[in-house]
Amino acid sequence: MTGQVAVLTLGGTISMTGTGGVTPTLGADELLEAVPQLRDGPSIVARSVVRLPGANLTFSDLVNVASAIREDLARGSDGVVVVQGTDTIDETAFALELLLADLEQPVVVTGAMRNPTLPGADGPANLFAAVHCAASAEMVGLGVTVVMNDTIHAAARVQKRHASRPDAFSSLPHGPVGWFQEGSPVVIDRTRCRFQRVDPVRSSVRVPVLAATMEPDVDTWRAVVGAGIDGLVVQGMGVGHVPEVLAPVLVDAASSFPVVLATRTGGGAVHERTYGFVGSEQYLIENGLISAGWLDPLKARVLTALELRTESPDVSAAFRPVQPSGRDRSGLEPLEPLSESRRGGYE
Repeated sequence: MTGQVAVLTLGGTISMTGTGGVTPTLGADELLEAVPQLRDGPSIVARSVVRLPGANLTFSDLVNVASAIREDLARGSDGVVVVQGTDTIDETAFALELLLADLEQPVVVTGAMRNPTLPGADGPANLFAAVHCAASAEMVGLGVTVVMNDTIHAAARVQKRHASRPDAFSSLPHGPVGWFQEGSPVVIDRTRCRFQRVDPVRSSVRVPVLAATMEPDVDTWRAVVGAGIDGLVVQGMGVGHVPEVLAPVLVDAASSFPVVLATRTGGGAVHERTYGFVGSEQYLIENGLISAGWLDPLKARVLTALELRTESPDVSAAFRPVQPSGRDRSGLEPLEPLSESRRGGYE
């Protein structure tokens, strides 16, 4: 079938040109002109939303992008591509997954690791793959995905694991959704972690992320938790541990606002009942901290910050889909197999 794809550009490396340090200059039309092969694909409607480095995007920007995505889908687009900087793509894609959790149409986020002035710039190939993925019925129901380097990642799992290489992105804990091959997506994992859609009503909240370290500066931690913040994400050691001297600070803080416990390791999940010493995961959870499950600290902050922006926030409930003890209610759920009529992309 011939579909329509909306392309929304936000800036980022893919749009950067200049000498003596590149900056975002290219808009949606210019990015598409750099990929003439797209003229033989699905019809495209494109617009530039903002032109910012990925590091400068905000939650307010993403709320606006989510609204723009809904508008384009309501106007007849079959899927949407969001083009942005890769510095924050693992955060922004997950934020869009939460803001658009009720949608089944493909929403694909992409960008570039090499700007257009460099040899081997990867932006055109990534944009080509993203548009074809967004046009494919194979992607229906997968939620928001990130397509980079011909690999399809679920927004809830994708992580940027290298500062500059084109293969910077990986998916934890159990790998990517699939890959892009010969003009079409190949999907090998149709499981999707089902989160509740968030509807922000507050314009801003304060949710810092602090890393537990050997011999921590306890005074700094006390200053942060006493600074009028709305929530806190802790990057715990290993399966969710902190030094004993931090335990009373965090337990006390958890009586005033949500304190979420993640692991700083980059892979695996916070445990719940393995260790029992003061400062262990079991001790902290039993004393009021919220387990981030298998979400990495950055995504834990995204979920916490967006949930706290809702009218009646329940941060503990928001994390149940990624906790082993909460899976029976809303964890990873396999999608229904695609019927033959829904397979394939456009013709």
